[in-house]
Amino acid sequence: MANPWRGEVALVIDGQAHVLRLTLGALAELEAGLGEGSLVDLVARFEGGACSSRDVLALIVAGLRGGGWPGSAADLLAAEIEGGPMGAAKVAAELLARAFTPVGEA
Repeated sequence: MANPWRGEVALVIDGQAHVLRLTLGALAELEAGLGEGSLVDLVARFEGGACSSRDVLALIVAGLRGGGWPGSAADLLAAEIEGGPMGAAKVAAELLARAFTPVGEA
């Protein structure tokens, strides 16, 4: 079960529940994977409704990795994500928001 006070978000992939969390290591991996731009740019894209499927996938993978998942983005290419692309985008946005929300405001 996801704990919002720890910045966690739940996501069901192929019928199995996963806990996603953007730890410092996951954030560093995410930023490195973005290629160009920064986390601030990523946040701005989500806030402006201009995020790409690449942004969503990168956030989902980083959150899964922060939650202890050993997989990679390639493992999700054929996966069934509960809620489809819109569900994944919602979880990614929630994950990003929780990572940058001060404790006590989740």
